[in-house]
Amino acid sequence: MIKSIIELMRPAQWTKNTVVFAALIFSKNAFNWGYLTNVILAFIIFCLLSSATYTFNDIIDRQSDKAHPRKKERPIPSGRVNLGVAWGVFIILALLSLSASFIILPFSFGLVALLYFALNICYSLFLKKVIILDVISISIGFVLRAIAGVEVLVPTVELSTWLLVCTFFLSLFLAISKRRHEVELLEENAKKHRRTLEHYSARFIDGMIAVVTASTVMSYTLYTISEQTIRKMDTANLVYTIPFVLFGIFRYLYLVYVRREGGSPSRLLVQDKPLMAGILLWIVAVIWILY
Repeated sequence: MIKSIIELMRPAQWTKNTVVFAALIFSKNAFNWGYLTNVILAFIIFCLLSSATYTFNDIIDRQSDKAHPRKKERPIPSGRVNLGVAWGVFIILALLSLSASFIILPFSFGLVALLYFALNICYSLFLKKVIILDVISISIGFVLRAIAGVEVLVPTVELSTWLLVCTFFLSLFLAISKRRHEVELLEENAKKHRRTLEHYSARFIDGMIAVVTASTVMSYTLYTISEQTIRKMDTANLVYTIPFVLFGIFRYLYLVYVRREGGSPSRLLVQDKPLMAGILLWIVAVIWILY
């Protein structure tokens, strides 16, 4: 039972919460131990909070998940965790993470965490049933993570519009790619699993991916050559990290279109060695340039 409960919390998905470290790194405070401690606490809180929302989503989707070839093996639809235990896990995680967000860290961080929680509850209940709005909601969730990472560094660090734009487009790229994988995997059974999937055709999604891919690359490129960035970072060398971003984007497109993967970005990040290497090299390059 304990193993199934841990699986219900989806610890593999916690890598998504590393977005809270973005502001710390790009504000050149990565080696400020006071700030680093706050961001680590923020990361832990968001891991618990995201696990609460994943549990709630699995409770709501328990019937439709039974029609999915992979999700049917999850703890709730497979029957390994009963509904009562799942509700208990959700309530404990939600209360623990939200309480900690207000008590341990700045009040503004708690508000962002609460907004993230509310957004995900709304997503599970009705936002995921609205075409286009479903993927945008997922992207906003990532943006809120990035904002939360800024709030634990206030007043030293100000919220950057570039951080919001780059985070939004990258997460939107991943969300739309995931939709394409679902449509291709489920085929005629797609609408049985999720109502909005019947409105997503491969051609429509490919058009969206083309737009968002270009927007992701251009937003990061413009960020690196912006006068504001060069002045703030005291370097113009971030432009040399663009090839790593291009490789990561193109590698992910290869995994989606050629290898027919993309259903779980977190899993690909860990399992695909070239993608992982590209991301690690980008992180090293950014830290080397800034520090």
